[in-house]
Amino acid sequence: MAPVAVGSSIPDGTLAYFNEEDKLTSVSIHSLAAGKKVILFGVPGAFTPTCSMQHVPGFIERAEELKSKGVDEILLISVNDPFVMKAWAKTYPDNKHVKFLADGSGVYTHALGLELDLAEKGLGTRSRRFAMLVDDLKVTVANIESGGEFTVSGADEIIKAL
Repeated sequence: MAPVAVGSSIPDGTLAYFNEEDKLTSVSIHSLAAGKKVILFGVPGAFTPTCSMQHVPGFIERAEELKSKGVDEILLISVNDPFVMKAWAKTYPDNKHVKFLADGSGVYTHALGLELDLAEKGLGTRSRRFAMLVDDLKVTVANIESGGEFTVSGADEIIKAL
């Protein structure tokens, strides 16, 4: 399956997260993104080095700047269960804007065409590292990494595109 690309609409899908009342909640991506400008970014795994020390912190640190440029939502997706995503989110106490969404079985990642087979590393099927700018469900920027790289999917690259 070809990855979602600039000009295409993002598929709908249901992801899970813990809301402000600490209740496990299911949410449709379309309900979060319809009529809005959102950043949708994905990482191979919670608590992994590049994801935890570079990719996610970049979006947290630049969130106010992104919001000032018209971004309504910053959505992080990982093929992890919602309990892992909740624990991971707690490691960023200064985070006010990045929503940690769990794609536990990888169904949404598959719908995006962004699966990454990390079985030989003991991680199973995960997400490729990516960052997309989506305006009212249409992809306007699709920065998708190859393999384990981290060169085009950071917050700085999205800011340049805004």
